[in-house]
Amino acid sequence: MKAAVLEDLEKMVVKQVDLPGIKKGEILVRVKSCAICGSDIRIYHYGNPRVKPPQIIGHEIAGEVVEVGEGVKNFNVGDRVALGADVPCGVCKFCRNGLGNNCPLNYAIGYQFQGGFAEYIPLNETTVKYGPLHKIPGDLSFEEASLAEPLACCLNGYELVNLKPGDTVVVIGAGPVGCMLVELARALGAAKIIISQRSKKRLELARNFSADVYVSSSEENLVKRVMEETDGEGADVVMVACASTSAQQEALQIVAHRGRVDFFGGLPPGSSRINIDSNIIHYRECFVVGSHGSVPRQHRIALNLLARGIIQGKKFITHHFSLDEINKAFKVAESHQGLKVIIHP
Repeated sequence: MKAAVLEDLEKMVVKQVDLPGIKKGEILVRVKSCAICGSDIRIYHYGNPRVKPPQIIGHEIAGEVVEVGEGVKNFNVGDRVALGADVPCGVCKFCRNGLGNNCPLNYAIGYQFQGGFAEYIPLNETTVKYGPLHKIPGDLSFEEASLAEPLACCLNGYELVNLKPGDTVVVIGAGPVGCMLVELARALGAAKIIISQRSKKRLELARNFSADVYVSSSEENLVKRVMEETDGEGADVVMVACASTSAQQEALQIVAHRGRVDFFGGLPPGSSRINIDSNIIHYRECFVVGSHGSVPRQHRIALNLLARGIIQGKKFITHHFSLDEINKAFKVAESHQGLKVIIHP
């Protein structure tokens, strides 16, 4: 089969590799869509301890089951399926309690397990039994179904900050996930949504979504603007959806008393440490959390939100590329020319 193999940092090679064999309890999926995630770009440039080159990365996946191993009961050849990233081991205390993204083994598609930048992806028995693997509802397209993975991460973030109807939400970062957080906040009943972005081009793309206030942080002071928009109270929820230490620090300045901050975006290796005024947390009684990944339950909910049109996946997809064009696709994704970039192996 053809695959894009990460052979070293910043070296992705499209070539023929052996088609994986399927054993008992496993399935083989023909990949129809694999979207590029910001974490794929970080792996490409900086690596990851869980990714040992040569490896096939990519974890926002949808495709069709083409082979089913002995003993698999819930999937059949021809099933249209979507796949998330985090795979619970199924046996540790976190996985048994539905918190598989905190599993100490930390299995993930496109990390320890082969990813989706290939014509086919084998799913091992652990993934089939416990992983974020679900049939695609109705006539939802493969491209939209592959976005269930980042949408599930957004659900996880909002669960952790306990987003409530009527909340004021600030999203810092207007990339694909930032815009997804805007749409999901609206669906969950947020009363006012403010989105901030330094890049004017990115901010213009974000105007296709349902925020109430758009702030160009390269031209105006975000703290001042948020306080004006909230009558000096600050935001109930602040989602830092970018890899920025300054944004993480700024988030604390705009959160309300008893408000909640989520450091949603991971920082690349070598990022400077942030300085936190802990008195803000102390006197405002605010909560600061981090979120990463999702659990299978959230992936299933995300698929249903997309299938019902509550979140319209097509609005996020701006570019399509073949597997042979993956290096060009990565450049487009990294250049912020659009939002979601889809690879069609």
